[in-house]
Amino acid sequence: MPIGWRESMHRALYGPDGFFVSAGGPADHFRTSVHASPVFATALFRLLERIDAALGSPPVLDLVDVGAGRGELLRALVALAGLRGSGEPLPLARRLRVTAVELAPRPADLPPGVGWVAEVPAGITGLLLATEWLDNVPLDVAVPAEDGWRYVLVDPATGEEALGAGVSAADADWLARWWPPAPTQHSSIRSSASAGEPESDANLLIDRAGCRAGDRAGGQAGGRAEIGRTRDEAWARAVGQLDRGLAVAVDYGHLREDRPIGGTLTGYRGGRQVPAVPDGSCDVTAHVAFDSVAAAGTAVAGAAYTLVSQREALRALGADGGRPPLSLAATDPAGYVRALAAASAVAELTDPAGLGGHRWLLQPVGVVVDPLMAR
Repeated sequence: MPIGWRESMHRALYGPDGFFVSAGGPADHFRTSVHASPVFATALFRLLERIDAALGSPPVLDLVDVGAGRGELLRALVALAGLRGSGEPLPLARRLRVTAVELAPRPADLPPGVGWVAEVPAGITGLLLATEWLDNVPLDVAVPAEDGWRYVLVDPATGEEALGAGVSAADADWLARWWPPAPTQHSSIRSSASAGEPESDANLLIDRAGCRAGDRAGGQAGGRAEIGRTRDEAWARAVGQLDRGLAVAVDYGHLREDRPIGGTLTGYRGGRQVPAVPDGSCDVTAHVAFDSVAAAGTAVAGAAYTLVSQREALRALGADGGRPPLSLAATDPAGYVRALAAASAVAELTDPAGLGGHRWLLQPVGVVVDPLMAR
């Protein structure tokens, strides 16, 4: 039976047998910046050090990772905190309180000093990270029909879609502010009813024919909107848990002036992109409407946000990706190989056709962002 996309995503990803709860973890199915290279964790550790300095080296410095997967990023950051001490823990390492926020069970091999909770804790002083979390916050999908925006329903078992009821007042307000209508104002639908049968909403199926590769149903006829209100609310709640510090969201996304007409809803399984069938067998993800999310965070924090590309962020944190001089190969061959490998890793992280397509949203609470991002 078709249900709304938000409910189906929640069941598929976070239900008792959901993809992120029962599967081996995101690393088994798709490559993120965290998994691609230690350069990413090193850059974030530099940001953590700058946050610590900006906060005046508080007695307890929080490091919180929302949507922590199996703790891969936190493991790397904890290791860096120890290594920077050259055998003796730095004051930062002794003051660090590390927390993973994740619905999956705690991994057995996670370092004992890492907390594992299901909700973002209150009273954070430090750095809150959300790398590729918001794209998995469940949302509803809508298409414009002759009588206004209507929800898209989906059969969780097959992925077949149907036209649902009109959107709620809250979602209509969000759409009016954040998702401009496509040039064609109503979606292409076809009836599943036999000749002579009356049509009902449940029998109005979104026509997949004519959509370009990667588009979900109805994408070319009148556009489809991915209603980001739930992401706005999730980000606002997370930012609201900071007393002082910085919240950073890293994800694929778009802005109002370049919303994708066909939407971005898709699936990933075993390293491959697959149709977004919300049956629990694959990741189901949609890009983030960054401007609406940013506005929600700013309203809570009472401070301006910064939105930059991953390339800009990594370069500001010391990962510029420059190739080492060839002369180094003659004087220090091993050093040249290491530097070349590091440059290749940065190139992958900053490639706009891949992981470099990420945006970084930085929302400060009681600190100034620009000095933190300055070289």
